[in-house]
Amino acid sequence: MSRASFLLICAFLLNFSLTQAALAFIPVDTVLVIKSERMLYLKYEGEILRRYPVSLGPVPWGHKQQEGDERTPEGRYVLDYKNAGSRFYKSIRVSYPNLRDRLRAEELGVDPGGNIMIHGQPEGAEEGAQLFNWTDGCIAVSNEHMDEIWQLVTVGTPIEILP
Repeated sequence: MSRASFLLICAFLLNFSLTQAALAFIPVDTVLVIKSERMLYLKYEGEILRRYPVSLGPVPWGHKQQEGDERTPEGRYVLDYKNAGSRFYKSIRVSYPNLRDRLRAEELGVDPGGNIMIHGQPEGAEEGAQLFNWTDGCIAVSNEHMDEIWQLVTVGTPIEILP
């Protein structure tokens, strides 16, 4: 039995939910985003530890092709940088574009874009912003959820973004 399974069973038996403190003992080894579900999952050894609703760009379907297309990339990347001073509360950068993305963009004669982040809300955002796809291709969560993700995810964690 995995460590995550053991802790989840203990939490269930003791009738309490996994808090940030309890989750701190389980390393998140993968972040999964399923765009069609508008959900971000934190996983350990294949098991979902936490889930968060997300907002994407206004054109959420399809893989990001170029700068300004308002799409979120699809594929396997790495979370490679944390920015506590982001204008979107806090942010964690996705390593897009990778070599494959750059080669595809070069073939199309376009700029692949970049600076794709998981981030919180901009200052002054209205409550309910998570109900709409409003980013330029980033993955937005509430500030409260961003605080949890920030604590639980380390730089170097793989992220998979699926349609």
